[in-house]
Amino acid sequence: MRAARVPSATDHRLELGELETPEPRAGSVRIRTEACGICHSDSLAVESLWPGIAYPRAPGHEIAGAIDALGDGVIGWSVGERVGVGWHGGHCGRCDRCRRGDFLTCRFLQIPGFSYDGGYAEYVIAPVVALARIPENLTAVEAAPLMCAGVTTFNALRHSEARGGDLVAILGLGGLGHLGVQYAAKMGFNTIAIARGPEKEELALQLGAREYLDSNAVDTGAELRKRGGAKVVLSTVTAAKAMEQVITGLGIDGQLLVVGASHEPLELNSAAMIGGRHSVKAWPSGTCVDSEDTMNFSVLTGVRPMVETMPLEGAAQAYERMMSGAARFRMVLTPA
Repeated sequence: MRAARVPSATDHRLELGELETPEPRAGSVRIRTEACGICHSDSLAVESLWPGIAYPRAPGHEIAGAIDALGDGVIGWSVGERVGVGWHGGHCGRCDRCRRGDFLTCRFLQIPGFSYDGGYAEYVIAPVVALARIPENLTAVEAAPLMCAGVTTFNALRHSEARGGDLVAILGLGGLGHLGVQYAAKMGFNTIAIARGPEKEELALQLGAREYLDSNAVDTGAELRKRGGAKVVLSTVTAAKAMEQVITGLGIDGQLLVVGASHEPLELNSAAMIGGRHSVKAWPSGTCVDSEDTMNFSVLTGVRPMVETMPLEGAAQAYERMMSGAARFRMVLTPA
């Protein structure tokens, strides 16, 4: 099979090559990859920023395809079934987190592209506990980004304190944000999109936002306060300064909900937070069942990712396009 792999911890290239097609182990399946989204988190594997990765390694944790072979002891799944695998790529089932049923915070969480070769390849071996069934009304290219970008924004919003009719702001209109706006609108929130530049307003309104705020032109925190304050601001950006501006626009009991990873420190005015009973919370992705919920909700409501596709041999170029911020809005590899 062909795979685009990072050669070593010191060689940060994506190198296309051929290797033996692996056989599924007990309790796992082999997936023929039809599509794999490229996520910013893939840079942690490419740049060797995640501890414990064994190289060479194929990144990719937004996998959509079909089961090609079954390992020993696999029940409830069959060859030909359409499945996806996301950030949650398996769990130990024994640690204190797993014993509480919180598999996403497993102490030994497996992540495709980190713990084992991911979807930048024609085939992937994945444990059955990580499989999500893909609805028939979603193509593989549509489903792949929902395995991470989709489930992250959908899951964060449905577990937030916001309820139908509440003011919810989506900060950022990129790979995560363009999905966050759609989900917020379809969940019945009074949705405001916030991004930089007037040129993004038309898209924000098309995606379902009731209003658009250009953070280059207005004080977004002040504008949210004029509207009574946001119950939730879903931050999909990686800029701490942008988050600091919108947190002043939270209403009473408002929450800044962070899903965009940033390594910058976040400065907070604790006095103002106390007065408004504000909180800051972060949310990871979701389990395979959460991914199924995300896809089913997307089918029911018409939510779809906006994607650009490239064949597997263009993996390096697709990755660079994602990292540059030029992608509109998710890059998806099509190995099949």
